[in-house]
Amino acid sequence: MPHPAHFAINANDVSRARRFYERVLGWKFSAWGPPDFYQIDMGTETPMAVMGALQKRRDLVAGQPTIGYECTISVPSIDATATAVLANGGVTVMEKSVIVGVGALMFFQDPEGNVFGAMQFDKNAE
Repeated sequence: MPHPAHFAINANDVSRARRFYERVLGWKFSAWGPPDFYQIDMGTETPMAVMGALQKRRDLVAGQPTIGYECTISVPSIDATATAVLANGGVTVMEKSVIVGVGALMFFQDPEGNVFGAMQFDKNAE
């Protein structure tokens, strides 16, 4: 069943946001991938069902900075999800991209204007 698998905190000042969450919640951050992108270590000994990241704010919808937490849903098929989104009044915001060793990612907007990501996880993605 599709479920929330990842959230991202978008920030204009990534360093300031990082200090805030370190001091308030005790989270630790590890640089990963592009500049100003960090994975969040929420302090558990076992793998988390939901992973987190802190990243530089971006406009998933052109001209609209992403405000709030960004949610990505784990799906069994990114292509089937894209088809279902379009068939039910949603739109594609970001075309399919592959994150090597992670999987295929797309972003969509629902009919109410909410943006969400969908990820087909695949450790062998290239």
